[in-house]
Amino acid sequence: MQQPALFEYVLRIADDSLILGQRLGEWCGHGPILEEDIAMTNIALDLIGQSISLYDFAAELEGTGKNHDQLAYLRYENEYKNILLVEQPNGDFAMTILRQFFFDAFRLPFYEALMQSPVAQLAAVAAKSVKETRYHLKHTSEWVIRMGDGTDESHQRAQSAIDHLWRYTNELFYENEVDQTLQAEGKVPALSAIRTQWLSTVTNVLSEATLQIPTNDWKFDGGREGRHSEHMGYILSDLQYMQRAYPNMEW
Repeated sequence: MQQPALFEYVLRIADDSLILGQRLGEWCGHGPILEEDIAMTNIALDLIGQSISLYDFAAELEGTGKNHDQLAYLRYENEYKNILLVEQPNGDFAMTILRQFFFDAFRLPFYEALMQSPVAQLAAVAAKSVKETRYHLKHTSEWVIRMGDGTDESHQRAQSAIDHLWRYTNELFYENEVDQTLQAEGKVPALSAIRTQWLSTVTNVLSEATLQIPTNDWKFDGGREGRHSEHMGYILSDLQYMQRAYPNMEW
């Protein structure tokens, strides 16, 4: 089933989930409180679970006999199409939460729109994932408000995280000929309407948190085209180690 445009599209979504799940997994055993340690680990597992379903579909579309493990673990850095936002370091707790909040505020309306896709596998993944993502957004929104409208230090750390991460958010809405082809066929949603919903959510939550959206227009991108930050290689060295050291192993 050779469908290059749809394969590329599904791979992007899967890579976003996998790499962010890997990043969040780094908090396991290191969360600021036990409850939050468990919450972040569960969100990481949700994202990795989404990536497995998407990689399975991508493998079917590619038609070369690969499975989800091979797509997740056996590609080179420039073959991953995740956005730069999800590969940024965890930093402090505020940086992790704001990174997740920006992503969740996009993913919820994105999955809600994708549920309407005539591509049955995409619609099914979206329908299952939207329930998880709704919780993810509620969780991170509450933390953003709590930190922004909290102590002087928590406010400063949250604002610093926003100021640093904002430059990566534009890539959430990256589109090229892949998107244009699939949109013309009615298979996937346009991201312009989703951008409006995302900005509304972000603006409302940050306003309640007494935090400010940066006024600069810096935009960092390249991840969708396989050009990554210096952090990506380190992520993959951890992520891929077991599969490369013990080929074809399964849990």
